[in-house]
Amino acid sequence: MFEKLSKSAVSATVLVAAGVVAVTAAPASAASAPLCDARIAVHFDLAAGQTPENIALSPGGAFVTFAEGRQIAEVSPGGTIRVLATLPKPADGGVHTPVLGFPLTVGITRAGDGTLYFLYATGTSDLTGVWRLRPGGRPQRIAALPADGLPNGLALDPRSGTLYVTDSVLGTIWRVPVTGGVPTAWSTAPELAAGGFLGVNGLKLRDGAIWATNLDQGTVLRIPIRRDGGAGEVRTVATGLTGIDDFAFTGRGDQLLAALDGPSEVALVQPDGRHSTVLTAADGLQNPTSVAVRGSTVYVLSAAYVTAEDPNLVVAHLGR
Repeated sequence: MFEKLSKSAVSATVLVAAGVVAVTAAPASAASAPLCDARIAVHFDLAAGQTPENIALSPGGAFVTFAEGRQIAEVSPGGTIRVLATLPKPADGGVHTPVLGFPLTVGITRAGDGTLYFLYATGTSDLTGVWRLRPGGRPQRIAALPADGLPNGLALDPRSGTLYVTDSVLGTIWRVPVTGGVPTAWSTAPELAAGGFLGVNGLKLRDGAIWATNLDQGTVLRIPIRRDGGAGEVRTVATGLTGIDDFAFTGRGDQLLAALDGPSEVALVQPDGRHSTVLTAADGLQNPTSVAVRGSTVYVLSAAYVTAEDPNLVVAHLGR
């Protein structure tokens, strides 16, 4: 999730506290090792609400959520954008969506059979929750989530048939059966809580543990999944990551790349918590929201929530 200026009712004071810094000039530095050859591969239409929030890779391209457009779209390798679904607008226009004040599509993940699961936050009990879109089908809500929360990050454990969902307002990670049904609060650890804006945010599943970020705290967290399915003790892996949103593992153990929304940067985070900047606004980033890695290719979505200029997809090469 992100820091937001337009359309939201959040005060400037809260935005500054959350780490928002509007980019007025591109830094002199560009992609640094181990990333190189960064370029803007796709420009999205800001006026049409194409503010890309999250990404799920597929064999033929990628699926993205357009937050303000309330849409799920497919982006081809050549950059063609095809909208697959537009979610219904809540009766009140979404003005009661917590913190942000507008309805938005958020986290997305793709199952092996091509089914997409994604999150929709509206501040209303009839629409907020986990949604499903089967290939060639229509979107359907399969699990309701609290209207006073903000579902944000999403991950699928195909072995157990479980979806994990972060709630950035309620400071909770939910468990939802992939078949749908009643969600269960899997963890409400204090490390997940918001500190004035948004708390637990990005989410990934790796080697029997849930990894998550906390935007307000600037942290990366690891929570083991116990044998009984419950949440183990939270370990803080990294700190000092201002405005951290979503992230992706590079394929080198627990090393990961994290999108830093406010600073318009991508950070390389080592397993011991050390981190360095590897992409900046000079590479085209404008409030990046999510990262994906396939082989030696890195995909970074920027939503331009604060810059309000050029939401885009940056592609870079990951050296091995």
